[in-house]
Amino acid sequence: MRFRLTRDQEALRAGMRELLGRRFDGAVLRAAAGAPGRLDRGLWRELGAAGFFALRLPEADGGVGLGLAEAVLVFEEAGRALLPGPLVATHLAAADVPGAATGEAVVARADGGLVEWLAEADEVTGDASGAVPVRSVDPLTPLHRVPGPVSGPPDPVAVLLTAAEQLGTATRACELAVQHARTRVQFGQPIGAFQAVKHLCADMLVRAETARAAVYAAAVTSAPADIAAARLLADEAAVRGARDCLQVHGGMGFTWESEVHLHLKRTWVRAQRGGANTESEEMLAAELLS
Repeated sequence: MRFRLTRDQEALRAGMRELLGRRFDGAVLRAAAGAPGRLDRGLWRELGAAGFFALRLPEADGGVGLGLAEAVLVFEEAGRALLPGPLVATHLAAADVPGAATGEAVVARADGGLVEWLAEADEVTGDASGAVPVRSVDPLTPLHRVPGPVSGPPDPVAVLLTAAEQLGTATRACELAVQHARTRVQFGQPIGAFQAVKHLCADMLVRAETARAAVYAAAVTSAPADIAAARLLADEAAVRGARDCLQVHGGMGFTWESEVHLHLKRTWVRAQRGGANTESEEMLAAELLS
């Protein structure tokens, strides 16, 4: 299946990339990592003004009136930029929580397991009683754990938007690896000339593009099995891609001056959200058996 974005979709993606490149570039990203747990409310409101959270709300309700396919594109850009904050939770709450659509309110989502940005949230959807802070591997994603079993299946839209964020990170990791392989010189030539590095970069690209096809297809069909498959492929592309990108960078990738390790840590945290490996695998298995 071939996917060709419309001009409006291309403009939407380009506009979001321009906004994030202007307001949340590499320098701001590293500064945010140095001050963990603090959400930039000014940027949050700017995202609201740009329609990020109200993208799928009907125009009659003050929204943009677009669909899931467009939401996937903007969340892909957010993942590519490592934009912090409970983006998925606030987007899902735009129709129900006052101020969420405009970015005036920050909404955390508690449905069992880990809850992101709970302390910074103005509103919480779900039962967050008994939540306790836990140490997060990602300095840009403070976490709380809610005791007790997860209640009900994960929201399929939340699963797909998380997959879109993972896709953005997988794409960015591939870009960073290729850039470094072209400029880092060892033994008198760029390291990208070495076969082992070439294979790492090629595998990263293949996984990212395979995940892209699955995520875009799931955004069109909205079928639960398609969403589960997209999430599995996107998680794999992001986690393995970020890990391989770190390998290409060598010891430099572990330093705070580099954003590579932040991508890897964020992929680990996202992979623990609802709809992760076991849940998506069970969904696909049930679909196949039926």
